Amino acid sequence: MTNLRFPAFWLSALLCAVLLSGCDKLGFGAKQSNALGNRPDLDCIIANDFYAVHFSAYLQPDKNDKTADAKAAFVPFCQQIPRAGKMFFTADLIDRDIRSTPIGIRLVEVEKTGQKAPDDIREIRTVTEIPAKLYPKGAVEAQADVDKTGDYVLYLLIGDAIEEDDKFRVALEVGVAPGGSQTPWLAIGGVATAIALVATFLIFLIRRRRKAAAEQE
Repeated sequence: MTNLRFPAFWLSALLCAVLLSGCDKLGFGAKQSNALGNRPDLDCIIANDFYAVHFSAYLQPDKNDKTADAKAAFVPFCQQIPRAGKMFFTADLIDRDIRSTPIGIRLVEVEKTGQKAPDDIREIRTVTEIPAKLYPKGAVEAQADVDKTGDYVLYLLIGDAIEEDDKFRVALEVGVAPGGSQTPWLAIGGVATAIALVATFLIFLIRRRRKAAAEQE
């Protein structure tokens, strides 16, 4: 009996570990994916080799939607925004050095080319553009009317923006649910596969111990 309890114990422990890991992947842990709600533990940090910002996008509720909750206007999104509409963008400059450098803003609709950066996108049209100015408090703000879903890039043009790294890019997907609709199903499939593998392995151990015990008798 002792030999059989040992694998059963480890089966329970491993299944618990797998399930806990799966909970994190599904967003049930303490820190969920970006832009799923107005919670202080949600962060959207975007960075390149030289700069970093804390980014948030806000979507104005649709005035034609009678069921819209007024609180929805205060829900931050990261780089995936569920629908088109009037949007407000904020980028908190983490690097204090660039607060004394003028920054211009451009929101551009783009299409993906499949090539490597910086040639991975092709600009279609400029949605809005704000001339360069100083943001001494470190909070860069902009707003735009985005009239259709698709791929967009919000550029923060730092200084003269001659170097590619000074064209700070925030890639945006409009019309995509935060976290992506396929992610939970992929996570569920991965958890189920892991459970099946662990169970199969431990069943094999139990059977081998039983066989060994029977041979000793």
